[in-house]
Amino acid sequence: MNAVEIARLAKSSTTKLQALPEEQRHMALESMAQSIEKNIEHILEENKKDLADAMANGLSTAMIDRLSLSETSVASLSKMCREVADQEQVVGTIIEQYSRPNGLVIQKQRIPIGVIGMIFESRPNVIIDGAALAIKSGNAIILKGGKEAHFTNKKLFEIISQAIERILPQGSVSLIETREDVKEILTLHQYIDLMVPRGGSSLVEFVKKNATMPVVAHDKGLCHLYVHQDADPNIVVPIILNAKTQRPGVCNALESLILHEKYPDNKNILETLFKNNVEIRGCQKSQRLFPDVKNASEEDYQTEYLDKIISVKIVSNETEAITHIQKHSSHHTEAILAKDPTVIQDFKNGLDASAIIVNASTRFNDGGELGLGAELGISTSKLHSYGPMGAREMTTTRFIVNGQGQIR
Repeated sequence: MNAVEIARLAKSSTTKLQALPEEQRHMALESMAQSIEKNIEHILEENKKDLADAMANGLSTAMIDRLSLSETSVASLSKMCREVADQEQVVGTIIEQYSRPNGLVIQKQRIPIGVIGMIFESRPNVIIDGAALAIKSGNAIILKGGKEAHFTNKKLFEIISQAIERILPQGSVSLIETREDVKEILTLHQYIDLMVPRGGSSLVEFVKKNATMPVVAHDKGLCHLYVHQDADPNIVVPIILNAKTQRPGVCNALESLILHEKYPDNKNILETLFKNNVEIRGCQKSQRLFPDVKNASEEDYQTEYLDKIISVKIVSNETEAITHIQKHSSHHTEAILAKDPTVIQDFKNGLDASAIIVNASTRFNDGGELGLGAELGISTSKLHSYGPMGAREMTTTRFIVNGQGQIR
């Protein structure tokens, strides 16, 4: 089928998907989980092909990290399907009810958005995440992964298709594979209700510019962490190392560190980062404190490195820290380590980000860690959702008006 036929079929499945009993959604997700478990070896074989091509083509370390699957990570996809299945029902639930003076009973009901198009780069696990969340939320989904994960994406989609073909309507989960298909589906607003780009800024901007339907962008994560002068010394270094070094190639990894000049352990923080093979690019104050810090340019403070590189700024107060973050934020994740409740409140009120994290790692801005089971991505838009998008964030609401003959 071509892109138009795929989109048309997806649209035709939406009313059937909305009407499905919750037990059938659960059955589809359990079938997916079992199929993934049975095919771990086949999935890893296809992933090795993609990894070989990636290395031959000189892809970055961060890209290869996002592309790589292991037996553990594939098994976690199966677990995720079951976790999403076991969550509370989303579709059709009444979330609000009230009566009017004329006797009308007004209900607000949660319903699917319809057809969601998702274009993403490198991470093949998104095929499973997107499909599972779409099934739970009653949406049809059209997926387009990056060419760097071609073999893995194709195998995962094949597994999904076989698992759900006798349970869900045809067209519930679809895959497109070419750039021409992408250009085509961006024009099909009559069939596709929402477009979700997840990847680098160039991909996001392309989709924003060309899509004829609403777009929820999942853009870069230039994540900051501010260490206030009263921060608990027992948590500061472990949190910074976790945020920066656990997986530097992901969007919720720490990219820019801001230190209060009166925090007593600043030198040790810089030394510890350096000992953990992190390249530090900082201001003059940080260079005077630790000579291995390289000079940071204005561009460094604007950069999502996705690597073991970090920018550092030493400030004289929390207002200066907030102002610096406001200037450079990508509205993804901003974190503070502090005790003073007034400073924490000022930090929360002064910044606009999809997640504000207090005394914990930036790595917690993640659908699984926030209890969503999985995520379609982390929205840096504000409409229709802000932050990690789980099944609930993939729905909208409508009014049900119950009367007994009332007229206006």
